[in-house]
Amino acid sequence: MKFTVSREDFLKPLQLVVGVVERRQTLPILSNVLINLNEGCLSLTGTDLEVEIVGHLSLDAPSEHGEITVPARKLMDICRSLPDSADITFTEEAGRVQVTSGRSRFTLSSLPANEFPSVDDGPGKCEFSIEQNGLKELIDHTAFAMAQQDVRYYLNGMLLEVGDGRVRAVATDGHRLAMMDQEVDGLSQELTQAILPRKGVIELSRLLSDDGEVSVVMGTNHIRIATAEFRFTSKLVDGAYPDYDRVLPKGGDKQMVGNREELRNAFSRTAILSNEKYRGVRLLLSDGLLTLVANNPEQEEAQEDVTVNYSSGDLEVGFNVSYIIDVLNVLRGSEAQFTLSDANSSALIEDPANSRAVYVVMPMRL
Repeated sequence: MKFTVSREDFLKPLQLVVGVVERRQTLPILSNVLINLNEGCLSLTGTDLEVEIVGHLSLDAPSEHGEITVPARKLMDICRSLPDSADITFTEEAGRVQVTSGRSRFTLSSLPANEFPSVDDGPGKCEFSIEQNGLKELIDHTAFAMAQQDVRYYLNGMLLEVGDGRVRAVATDGHRLAMMDQEVDGLSQELTQAILPRKGVIELSRLLSDDGEVSVVMGTNHIRIATAEFRFTSKLVDGAYPDYDRVLPKGGDKQMVGNREELRNAFSRTAILSNEKYRGVRLLLSDGLLTLVANNPEQEEAQEDVTVNYSSGDLEVGFNVSYIIDVLNVLRGSEAQFTLSDANSSALIEDPANSRAVYVVMPMRL
């Protein structure tokens, strides 16, 4: 195997795949990236047995086909250290790989390519295409609500629900919920659900750009997302996602609308003196005014008044301030709307100008 490629061209697919390679591995070969060259098409593959990413690159220069695996992080560091305009030549000899550029020469160890594992993706049961920026928006507006290490393992991921003319992303950790829809032409009425694992969600968000479409194939145990530049395959979480529709508060009769930026800044300032463990902040609502109050065990207190559009009677309710700030950070409109019922009911938060995304935050007793 032998080929020459510019540093800039080679770094793009390498950066796509290296993120999925774990630094500490039980199998040594999982620390490697698989380099495959066939008929002028160079592909780089990284995997952790749960998520697999393949980056593609076309070569114009003459080359000798073959496949090898080399240490991913070392290869990345070598390429980054070379000058921007450098060309890199790869040569395989006797189970070792020589990387040459100008006056620099590196010899890397290699492991047999036939030992490199692949994520078995199997047949798909649902296929569709979606704009990359649309899918990225779904992930970026909901991923923050995923659980991190919950014993309810199905919460440590994101639900993708496809059908009825739209793709819906749902994430919850049991204390809050984020949901967003994206309309897609040509989808069947039948609903198909898949739970992406947390790492897959994070890697996919990193891969997606603002241009072009991606093709999505959802199977029973996997999801595959592909463009001309990469192919992403992830195993799915085997479990039943909770009925999120039951969590959405119904019949809230108290609506508060305020400037999103003003609210975010007020919550952020008040949070400074909240209890570091529970992060509770009290919301006191009266006509045209929201008062935020935070206390901590050191007997310190923060209080802030915000002018809002509200006229539904006095109400006092407590929330985890971090959850509220997370929602206000992802909303894109100039205003934020809170729909409430009473002190024991969840808050429904949304952008009044955009009904595609809704957020639910459960109350706290303070």
